[in-house]
Amino acid sequence: MHAIRNSTDVLQLILDTMYEGIVLVDEQGHILEMNQAYLKLLDMERDAVIGRHVTDVIENTRMHKVLETGIPERGHLQQLQGHDMIVHRIPIWQDGKMIGALGVLIFESIGELYRIIERTQEILRSDNAGPSDLRQDVETIPQRRAYTIDETIGQSQSIMLLKQMAKKAAKTPVTVLITGESGTGKEVMAQGIHYESNRANGPFVSVNCAAIPENLLETELFGYDDGAFTGAKKGGKPGQIELAHMGTLFLDEIGDMPVNMQAKLLRVLEEREIQRVGGITKRYVNTRIISATNRDLEQMVQKGQFREDLYYRLNIIRLHLPPLRERREDIPVLLAFYLEEVSKRLQKSLVHLSSDVVGLLVRYDWPGNIRELVHTVEVLVSLADSNHITISDFPPHLTKFFASPYDLGVTERTPTPNVDVSRMEYHRSNGVRDSIANYEKKMIEDALADAAGNKSLAAQKLGIHRSTLYEKLKRYNLN
Repeated sequence: MHAIRNSTDVLQLILDTMYEGIVLVDEQGHILEMNQAYLKLLDMERDAVIGRHVTDVIENTRMHKVLETGIPERGHLQQLQGHDMIVHRIPIWQDGKMIGALGVLIFESIGELYRIIERTQEILRSDNAGPSDLRQDVETIPQRRAYTIDETIGQSQSIMLLKQMAKKAAKTPVTVLITGESGTGKEVMAQGIHYESNRANGPFVSVNCAAIPENLLETELFGYDDGAFTGAKKGGKPGQIELAHMGTLFLDEIGDMPVNMQAKLLRVLEEREIQRVGGITKRYVNTRIISATNRDLEQMVQKGQFREDLYYRLNIIRLHLPPLRERREDIPVLLAFYLEEVSKRLQKSLVHLSSDVVGLLVRYDWPGNIRELVHTVEVLVSLADSNHITISDFPPHLTKFFASPYDLGVTERTPTPNVDVSRMEYHRSNGVRDSIANYEKKMIEDALADAAGNKSLAAQKLGIHRSTLYEKLKRYNLN
């Protein structure tokens, strides 16, 4: 057995072993590597392609466009050698700078994809139909689920590990607690766990504990019997727990559930029985509970605001969704996904972002997380005059992106001065970037004046490192 000598040999061996065609280009679009599968398809030798521009080697490629925009293109059609093929084009980022792109040939023909779809449909028909139902139409197959675990978008290590744990959680019947800031996609993850579990054919019932008044929450969860109160519906009404029988009950914002309701929920978990409001009959329920919160339940337990026994019953499997600022490498992928989705919804041609815009959005903190990102994409696509958005296309009310601490050079969570964006002069002819630079220069001058020329004190006032201040002094010729 021959030993593999170094990491370069390992990488080349992996590339040439893969069935998919792989091409790697630098930031200028020149080919750095191409594996044997791609070379065979093009009927070319490796020495004949390395160093050449990708547009000179691969017909109908858009790798150079991805380098311009910084936005990945996943599952796109490309005609190559007279055949429609499905490809991924993925920009490669390092330290906030795009250093190249990777092209992956997923299917060698669209017919191959159709054959996979046909095989999948056959499996679905056989899994969902009895012997007498084999001739049923495709329309009678259960409706496609809303989300899967893989639809939690991201390729960062934290998200990949989270997906692995979520898939394991889906295979068990135990309770799951999903934590994370608002807008991180907790309900998407909850649906994914439900639809990849053995309860997928049962109902997924969602209740927002913070959105229902305290005096109505009990009837919402447990239902009521006939005559339970004035105005009660004749015959009574089942509650959400009962409606989730043989399925999943998702309790969002569980930290906002009143303490008296926490005790009743604990009883459901322990006894698997519910009793409607105004009723005397106990009803058996087989419901899996997934809860979510953006609050610190451990701290609430210590303060007596959340029952400790309920916390331990809910927190058997814990999944934490990190905020976007902790997984910035996922932002370009999210932008690509929602740009395509929003463009289709608004019936506009696919909108692209320049690499400067992507870099700006990657540096932004996103306090509203994915929800805020989607809103921003909707604004940009709605107001776009063309299908290519640059920094100068940003509307004035989105100046929050240019006031980000990251645009001032902050690399740590240090205090930053309040930025009055109303003082930023906006000149469309010069572009937003010049306006930001002028404003930043003025801030540095003011800080130096306030600190009587003391650079360490000025850096402290600005909330940046002293080395960063020296770099900016040199950039703006303020020495």
